[in-house]
Amino acid sequence: MIAKKKIVELLEKNSLVFSNLDKLFSFLSTSLNMDEDKVKRIFYSLVDNGDIYEIRKNKFITIPSHGYVKGEFFGTAKGFGFVKSENFKEDLFVPANKTRGALDGEMVIVKIISQSDNGVDGEVASIYKELENIVGTVTVVGNNFFLDPDNNKIPFELPIMKTGLKIQKNMKVLAKIIRTDAGKVKCNVVEILGFQDDVKALELSIIRDHNLFETFPSAVVEAEAKLPKSVSAEQKKGRLDLTGETIFTIDGADAKDLDDAVNIKKFADHFELGVHIADVGEYVKQNNVFDEEAFKRGTSVYFPTSVLPMLPKGLSNGICSLNEGVERLTLSCIMDVDFSGKVVKYRICESVIKSIARLTYDEVYDAIKGVKLNGKTKKLQKDFLLMRELCDILEENTQKRGALDLEIPEVQFVFDENGMAVDLERRERNEAHRLIEDFMVLANETVAHHFNKLGIPFVYRVHEAPTSEKVQGVCDFLKGIGVSFPKIPEKIQPSYFQDILNRVEGLNSKDVVNKVVLRSMQKAKYANKNLGHFGLALVDYCHFTSPIRRYPDLTIHRIIKEWLHNGGKFSSERLDELDSFTFEASEQSSSCERNADYAERDVDDLWKAYLMKDRVGEVFEASISSVTNFGIFVTLENTVEGLVKIEDLPEDSYLFLEKQLKLKGGSHVYSLGDHLKVQLTNVNLHTRNLDFKIAE
Repeated sequence: MIAKKKIVELLEKNSLVFSNLDKLFSFLSTSLNMDEDKVKRIFYSLVDNGDIYEIRKNKFITIPSHGYVKGEFFGTAKGFGFVKSENFKEDLFVPANKTRGALDGEMVIVKIISQSDNGVDGEVASIYKELENIVGTVTVVGNNFFLDPDNNKIPFELPIMKTGLKIQKNMKVLAKIIRTDAGKVKCNVVEILGFQDDVKALELSIIRDHNLFETFPSAVVEAEAKLPKSVSAEQKKGRLDLTGETIFTIDGADAKDLDDAVNIKKFADHFELGVHIADVGEYVKQNNVFDEEAFKRGTSVYFPTSVLPMLPKGLSNGICSLNEGVERLTLSCIMDVDFSGKVVKYRICESVIKSIARLTYDEVYDAIKGVKLNGKTKKLQKDFLLMRELCDILEENTQKRGALDLEIPEVQFVFDENGMAVDLERRERNEAHRLIEDFMVLANETVAHHFNKLGIPFVYRVHEAPTSEKVQGVCDFLKGIGVSFPKIPEKIQPSYFQDILNRVEGLNSKDVVNKVVLRSMQKAKYANKNLGHFGLALVDYCHFTSPIRRYPDLTIHRIIKEWLHNGGKFSSERLDELDSFTFEASEQSSSCERNADYAERDVDDLWKAYLMKDRVGEVFEASISSVTNFGIFVTLENTVEGLVKIEDLPEDSYLFLEKQLKLKGGSHVYSLGDHLKVQLTNVNLHTRNLDFKIAE
């Protein structure tokens, strides 16, 4: 980070114009007393990230400066677009003839054309991060094939160049974008996904549209084949041997990547809780082929019928998975927790374990309740009861500090042997889920606290407080529905919102208030600065417990291992490298997480639409989940959501009351959270939209 800042500062101070790049790099290398190859690497990474722009041949400027800013381009069906930039509160407007062929989702550098009270206008000067692929449907005009993009914010069809694949009209395909020297945008089909009337092809289209893939590059596959199948004696040297301890895993019934295990003991004045996490960093070294691919993916992505793993199966389901009865390398956080729930002592170390049981949440829940005991759970029932005892203490502390407890329903699909959805329902969580979640949170907090105190660059899971405008919006809504709320304090704490949630507990408005509070929250993200976690009401928090499926966890595992191996000593140069890398890893991981969330949501919506397509005409009990100026969104008990357009509401003169989230007419009022009966009128699998009308 320091080296990058120095290069940027030099460019900001000087209008650097050189006859060729070699002279520029020589100047930077001499000025900064830095190796020229390193200067080149950093310089080009800044160019790739839009932080440096070649305004004309061999003249470079920093962004933002000289009337140029960078940001994400958002297209529209009408051809014009907008750019979201950190340098402006409002989006910049880009006329249709000034987009330079930029496509929705690309990262661009924009030159400011004009600025007024009405907003900022700009033109795209450069596209510094282009889309690689595009998904769409094949159309035919004469003898020519075109791609009609699934993304309706791309306002034109792309000519398809000749390909060896036998494409046909109405096929869903993945295509590589090609930009010609003349600035034209064309494409080349690289994968046929199926026909547009096939739900599986539509699912795959969503996955590809989010640039997600099931297979790994050949270099990763080759490296995977060379992975060891077991832990060697050499690898165990210097590690804490926990193979004789009562350690076990608790996961979903269909989980295959088991990356966390636990054990518990109780002494006269404290519990000893061990959280043992797969030592993925032992196999995925920084910059090896596994790491490069994991960095790109950022996270595993979970769909109803499949998982797209961050790491290949040889790691995720094999040597890194804490499978029953085999030795595995782990990083352990072993905590002494007193009877008030405070961690009074802890140890973070490399270890080796042998899980004695692979358990499911349902098995553990039954054992806690004393029913359906089997051979494994009968032996471990006392451990489960100790876990619940500690968990109850931790839960009480969680409530005291005001952490938010937002109950958001999730969907659970039922599929047949052919992979087709046959039913859906709300996903149920039981007490066993709570045990593991609370223990993982405690380990995450302990590790984050330790490294924050040391001041070593790290990746934190941060969740910032909502803005004052959002808080006021929640209060305006509560006032509109007649729910009392406490006075807004100068500094918002999580306990303020938990107080509101407690006031509606047991009321019909509980679910809707939960949603309104959730919508007021900022999104959690990764950062290399410790900004705290508002929702959990924690000062220190990170993600330490899932390195098989999350890149931030893997990143901090390697930092922890380096800290352990070198006695906690880091050179200033190494600290600078870690600062730079943790920043990049945080940004990349946050971006990948958002992409995965959108992909998972879109696929869920597709299967919901698929299950509802044969139920057009049926009447359902629903509640209003959102109110807009164009209609109301309703949610069924099974989590399916759809729209009742304003023109399909009973005839009336409606006024949209934004603060109260109401559509108010002379004779009819529709408010967020209202219960009503609706009739399904239309299902569109391609848009994943469902339309309803108010039932007679």
